[in-house]
Amino acid sequence: MTSATGQQHPISLYLKIWGLLFVLSTLSYLVDYFNFHGYLRWTLIIALMLMKAGLIVAFFMHMAWERLALVFAILLPPLCLLVLVGLMATEADYTFLTRLLFFR
Repeated sequence: MTSATGQQHPISLYLKIWGLLFVLSTLSYLVDYFNFHGYLRWTLIIALMLMKAGLIVAFFMHMAWERLALVFAILLPPLCLLVLVGLMATEADYTFLTRLLFFR
């Protein structure tokens, strides 16, 4: 009888990542506590959110240990969709401003 053995990562790695997620969440809370406004607030919130999401995907979803082709297959389509949404948002803004200019 053979037993299946797999790769196991040390529990200390997951505890360190959990601690880092706790620190990033605390920093995210402090953005509101110190009452930042405007672009600084949204830049900090989005940057902290992306860092937390990256850590979760990399370590808890085991993407840090996957082959590069699989990582590209999972991460590249949402990135392309974000670029497409950004392009559509700028086009929508241009269309809206053009309509305001000519139809008032």
